[in-house]
Amino acid sequence: MSDVAVQIARRVLLPVALLFAVMVGLGLLVTRVLTHTWPFTVEDAVNREFAGDRSSGWNDVSLVFSTLASTQMIVVVTVLAALVLRLVLHRWREPLFLCAAVSAQALIFLFTTMVIDRNRPAVEHMDASPPTSSFPSGHTSAATALYVGLAVLLALRARSTPAKVTWWTLLVLVPVGVALTRMYRGMHHPSDVVASFVNGGTCVAIMARAVLDRTLTWGRANLSLSRPGDDVAPAGASAGG
Repeated sequence: MSDVAVQIARRVLLPVALLFAVMVGLGLLVTRVLTHTWPFTVEDAVNREFAGDRSSGWNDVSLVFSTLASTQMIVVVTVLAALVLRLVLHRWREPLFLCAAVSAQALIFLFTTMVIDRNRPAVEHMDASPPTSSFPSGHTSAATALYVGLAVLLALRARSTPAKVTWWTLLVLVPVGVALTRMYRGMHHPSDVVASFVNGGTCVAIMARAVLDRTLTWGRANLSLSRPGDDVAPAGASAGG
């Protein structure tokens, strides 16, 4: 096995497999072990509260956020963002990071729903239910990976602290809005969306370490994702002043 294959297995495949195991473990705890334990005993009440507060105005707002995290929109925004990053930065590191984070969360979501069988909340559903379990929320997980991933990239390029804070605030609010929306529309329990934050956020962290951190080498092949002289900062570090 080549050095690059070994590094991919260590830095991407193994962490993703471990995250999948964690998600399945969380799902089993929620659906089989802790169903009669607080705070899971009050989840139905939370969903009923959201359903009872529905209005035409909030329905429209919730539809906007839900659409932002639909499968079609996630794919379109990811592809467009990756193309823009490639054309502007003239390297593959950033678009690869974003596509990998979104793809990883999607795979973990899909396989988790195949293992965990959880009914959707016992309230009126405002959307057609796809043939997947309620745990976790695919909309929330995808929105977290995409928009938090974009926040990471834009914050790394920002030249001032206010700019970094602005990017983080604006983009992190999207998955938060999506999570609230999915509960409001009766599609997920609170624990479903919390688990989705874990899935999407951890996928961003995994891919940031594997792709964005220039201090990491990929064996003798030294896989190059950026051109010589590019100012790519290590994951979690600032590229600006």
